[in-house]
Order: sequence, then C-alpha cells, then structure tokens
Amino acid sequence: MRNSTFLNNVNSLIKMHSSGLLGGEIMPEDVLIGIVQEDELMDVLTLAIALNYQRNSYKLWESVVQAYQDPETKWIFNPTIVVNSNIDELREALLLHRVGLQPNRHPEIWQRVAKGIKISSEKGNVQGLIDSVEADIALMKGIIQGLRKKEFPYLSGPKIFNYWLYVLEGYTNVTWKSRELITIAPDTHILKATIKLGLCTEEVLNGAAEDRKAVASAWKRALAGTGIAPIDVHTPLWLWSRAEFPPIVS
Repeated sequence: MRNSTFLNNVNSLIKMHSSGLLGGEIMPEDVLIGIVQEDELMDVLTLAIALNYQRNSYKLWESVVQAYQDPETKWIFNPTIVVNSNIDELREALLLHRVGLQPNRHPEIWQRVAKGIKISSEKGNVQGLIDSVEADIALMKGIIQGLRKKEFPYLSGPKIFNYWLYVLEGYTNVTWKSRELITIAPDTHILKATIKLGLCTEEVLNGAAEDRKAVASAWKRALAGTGIAPIDVHTPLWLWSRAEFPPIVS
C-alpha cells in the first residue's frame, strides 16, 4: 500500500514528533545521557538491549543506570570482565538492581553476548566490533545474524537487531553505511500504529516472527523512493501508539 494520504500521515507524524506533539519527548534510553561515559555507552546499550526484555522499557533503563552507578555492579557492562566472570557473581550483580529478572537465562545470555563482542573485536568492545566492519550494516548483519549468531541469541533477531542499530545511531557517534538496510523494529506499539495507518491488517497483532517480518517488509515497500528510511518512523509511531493515537495534525 502506498498513496498520498498514507504518506501525508507518515510525514505529519514525523513532524508531530519533532514538534513534541506526541509527548514522551524523553525516551527510555535518555536516562543514560550525562551519566554513562561516552566510551562505555555502546557496551551498556548493547548488553542491555540484548536481553530481549519483555518489560517496561523505562524501568529497565532506570535499573541499568542504578547498576552502572553502583561500584559493586558497574563491571557487568565491561564485556571483557563479564566473559571471565563467575556466573554466580554475574547473576547476583544482574539481579541486584533488576537489570536481569530471570536468574538463569539472563546471566547466561549476558555472558554469551559479552563473549560474542570480545571475540568479534580486537578491542574487546562494541566500538571495536563496529570498527571491524567499518560501520557497514551489511557486514554487521553477516556477523550478528550469521557467523556469530549463536553468541547473540536475541540480538540476532530482526526486531532487536534493527532497534539496536537505531539506538546506537541515535545515542553514540556511529554513522552507519548502508543505512537504508535498517528496517523498522516492529514491537507491539509499532504493530498497532501500522494497523492504525492501514498498512497492515489486525492479523499481525499475533506478534509471531512472520507477522513482524511482514510489517517490516510492508514499511520497506511503502517508503521505497520517498527519502524516508523505515527506521526513521519508529519513534513517531511508537509514541503515537503509546499516547493512544491522538489525531494526526497536518
């Protein structure tokens, strides 16, 4: 589907977001700004996003800040230290400020992701991983979703992978090559907003992998040639849904 009304609505939502009309000017990850050091921000964002959290995003990142500011737990955001840590100590540190909620699964994922970062990067951190592919999304996909998929059990999934690329672009100094390869990250709010705009039917609310893939593909087709990258509509759509769909203002 692609028509003038649809594109006008998309452009209006983008403008409403930039004008602050959708509320929620403070995004969940904004809580890290001014607290997490710039050279550590990529690692903090990556490890937390890789948990595949099914929870209130604002509470997750508040927990991340608490753990980062606590000298006893800040080490969990250093991939090299995490790889060599005792799993019981990692579990205790993750659960202390509720960064992790699942006592077995979350520590195991956290350590596995840290290992994936370390072995994919000479520097042993996310900046090194990005440098190794020269910030090329196509090459990054080959590592995260291909060569090292086993080390990135959730981050390799299309929803979280694309959101991760988007967040790193928005909060760190990375400038991606092949930026058009970042597809929209279809979480529940994106699914609802997509239906509201008439781009997909309510069937996609099942939220299965194929539903999310269909939504991402629909946005890619709808925005092809418009100059709008699919990921650029993520935050406006997310906030629009979260605000319970206020009227679109042209």
